[in-house]
Amino acid sequence: MTMSKPAAVIFDFDGTLADSYAAISASVNHVRASHGLAPLSEEDVKRHVGRGPIYLLEHTVPGTNVEQDLALYRAHHPSVMYQMTRLLPGGREALAGLHAQGKKLGVCSNKPRIFTTELLRHLGIERYLSLVLGPDDVARPKPAPDMLTLALARLGTTPAQALYVGDMVVDITTARAANVPVWVVPTGSDDRATLQRAKPDRLVDDLVQLAALLV
Repeated sequence: MTMSKPAAVIFDFDGTLADSYAAISASVNHVRASHGLAPLSEEDVKRHVGRGPIYLLEHTVPGTNVEQDLALYRAHHPSVMYQMTRLLPGGREALAGLHAQGKKLGVCSNKPRIFTTELLRHLGIERYLSLVLGPDDVARPKPAPDMLTLALARLGTTPAQALYVGDMVVDITTARAANVPVWVVPTGSDDRATLQRAKPDRLVDDLVQLAALLV
């Protein structure tokens, strides 16, 4: 990617800005318990995170009523998400540094927006962000480009002036569909080799390295 100093930087949340897998696993296992199912490990849940809550539940609690499961998941999640979600190293510094440079910053995540917004506030980084979008804001969640396209319109920037930062192949696919350059970090659901095969514009080790390159 030739552009090194974008005007806008848009982040995914789970696995990119924050490690929220313990909280997500706790809520998944709460739903599983309601069906008399044994709990899944965090690693088993983690590989299904990032494609939206319906996908998550369809693949971790298969063969049940997904709408009822989603309601149960949403009711349970606030009881665990605050204490079981942590900001990934370099996240605060990256956002603060980019914000200080006048960059337009946002979050586009397949996590329900209400949870993302609450966690950004809890983690003390909400003030750096101009917008937060989730699957409830668009017709189609990632990997469709809808969320990124809406973010660009609201931020008043073009695809070429923006950068999307994620942790999964689904983020790369989303960015490509929206014609937005994409960097990834191997801190989420997809490992380094999987991300490399998907050919992002850049793979950085973590948000510490990202901040060093952009700030």
